[in-house]
Amino acid sequence: MNRRFAIKSTILAAGVAVAAACAPMMESEPDIVDIAASNGNFNTLVAAVTAAGLVDTLKGEGPFTVFAPTDAAFAALPAGTVETLLMPENIDQLTAILTYHVVPGAVTSDQLAGQRLSVATVNGKEVHIDGRNGVTVENATVTTADIIASNGVIHVIDAVLLP
Repeated sequence: MNRRFAIKSTILAAGVAVAAACAPMMESEPDIVDIAASNGNFNTLVAAVTAAGLVDTLKGEGPFTVFAPTDAAFAALPAGTVETLLMPENIDQLTAILTYHVVPGAVTSDQLAGQRLSVATVNGKEVHIDGRNGVTVENATVTTADIIASNGVIHVIDAVLLP
């Protein structure tokens, strides 16, 4: 009886191993960059992150909270600002602006509700967040909150934050 059980267990284990090997690979949840790149509202942000060499960082383990300005937010900057920031000689300024939009850790809107906070960004400077009536970050309003990525959270904002 023990031998029959052992044989059945071996066959079962072999079947599970074969099924696992034949099953299609499950794709992991998209990361912050993948989500931004697949959303038609963040073309300028993705171009800026690429120009600043921050893609690998924002595809990293994290977790990060990103306050992501839309294309419309970038378009609201004075004429020529985005083009100037994307020039190779301005990479340090671009990096400073982009990292000012990133907070270490995954912070969801329910954690911000009802609070006023000053939070250190990856840039090293603090942003002021007010969660008492919706959520604002400095002069920007969070228009869509809690887009969950494999390595953090994205909150869509309607203005570019300038350190």
